[in-house]
Amino acid sequence: MKRTAVITGAGSGVGRAAAILLAQDGWQLALLGRRHDALEETRSLAFGTAAIELFACDIGQSAAVHRVGEKILSHFGSVHLLVNAAGTNVPQRSLEVLSSGDYELMMNTNLNGAYYCVQAFLPQMRTQGAGTIINIVSDAARQASPKAGPAYSMSKFGLLGLTQSINAEERPRGVRACAILPGDIDTPLLDKRPAPPNAELRSRMMQPEDIARCVVFVASLPSRAVVEELLIRPGA
Repeated sequence: MKRTAVITGAGSGVGRAAAILLAQDGWQLALLGRRHDALEETRSLAFGTAAIELFACDIGQSAAVHRVGEKILSHFGSVHLLVNAAGTNVPQRSLEVLSSGDYELMMNTNLNGAYYCVQAFLPQMRTQGAGTIINIVSDAARQASPKAGPAYSMSKFGLLGLTQSINAEERPRGVRACAILPGDIDTPLLDKRPAPPNAELRSRMMQPEDIARCVVFVASLPSRAVVEELLIRPGA
């Protein structure tokens, strides 16, 4: 049986790394992101044998997600894995300087977008009696900090709640969810910190591939096993 995965934020970071590893594992992929050129680059790096389709989409817009969801289901027929890897932050992130526009951007991208994608594919997963939803959260969902900022922390606390809600309601129907909570990862998101870390600090952080391996692990487990949360932090 052909397995199909939908990955948001697939143009960079953890989303791109997950796409590469899943393609190598034989998954068909629907890659979502804001920039088509970044998705094209991801596809060029994914040396799999299965089909890879690209969908430029702002997941913070519910109508856009609905349209793309219909296109994906029409093209692939079914979806077995949803990886919500899209996420963002802003330099001006403290309560003192956070603007309403930046707050809304983070909530739409980090939380609302994941919810819209879940609602786009969950009904079909229910019908087929199987499906895995993996939300890339953050250890900021465990403890707020000035490093993350309030809007980012709020969105990640909410994403953890969404994960728990999926398991509470959908597990009897064969759908499971996992929240992966990484600590610092060396991704382009670091460049949006008020003081981006230098190369030495980045070298001690996890790499996107480390989190992608967790995605493949969770997705590969038999349906009888549910990894509800996976907290992973740098070893150094």
